[in-house]
Amino acid sequence: MEGNINMKQKEIAKVISQECIGTGVYSMWIKTTAASTAVAGQFISVYCKDKTKLLPRPISICQINKKEGTLRIVYRVVGGGTEEMSTYKAGDDIEIMGPLGNGFMQRAGKKAVLIGGGIGIPPMVQLAEALKDKAEVQIVAGYRDELFLTDELKANGTLFIATEDGSTGTKGTVIDAIKEQSVKGDVIYACGPTPMLKAVKEYALAKGIECQISLEERMACGIGACLACVCKSKEKDHHTNVNNKRICKDGPVFLAEEVEL
Repeated sequence: MEGNINMKQKEIAKVISQECIGTGVYSMWIKTTAASTAVAGQFISVYCKDKTKLLPRPISICQINKKEGTLRIVYRVVGGGTEEMSTYKAGDDIEIMGPLGNGFMQRAGKKAVLIGGGIGIPPMVQLAEALKDKAEVQIVAGYRDELFLTDELKANGTLFIATEDGSTGTKGTVIDAIKEQSVKGDVIYACGPTPMLKAVKEYALAKGIECQISLEERMACGIGACLACVCKSKEKDHHTNVNNKRICKDGPVFLAEEVEL
């Protein structure tokens, strides 16, 4: 199954380009062997050059160019690690491991609703690109106020926007936009902050729609060994024998009914 590819390798990759695309939001293209096996919904771990920062930063994959052997990541500066990343320039080395985790299970022929909130929007770009020739794609993107990646999203589906301040599109949440714009589909794919995912899960369950959610979590090892990024699950994890799933290893994508939010 395409969504369950989980190849791991650590390497010194190369920065191809980097630009600031919003307040504190950066887009970086990387030349890496990880591009050959990556799928929508997976992530890479980025290691800092500052060795006082021991843990890598997990960053979702925004776009994949297998022909060129490149990946695009779009991230927000939230601490010292991402602050360091924002200083990288074309030609710089970047130590990464990936692709990691399980991607979205792509349902061919099913009308798709892709929902992204905040920095959960970037993974929707590659997913929309992957699905556009397999299904009708509708995308609902939720922002606080400032927009980013809208051109890429529009290129691969019908885009609906929600903003907290009402400056663009529907004022309110992604669920408000879905209701206002009468967005309907057969399967939902979502990535964003936990409150958004809770609302999306409740909406999908009420409508009887399959829903896949990508959980956002601070990860440590990125390969499932340290158990730092667990979430509550309905079934027992064979690794720990408790009702937990490791987001980095078992996810980050889950069927909504598999996990408790």
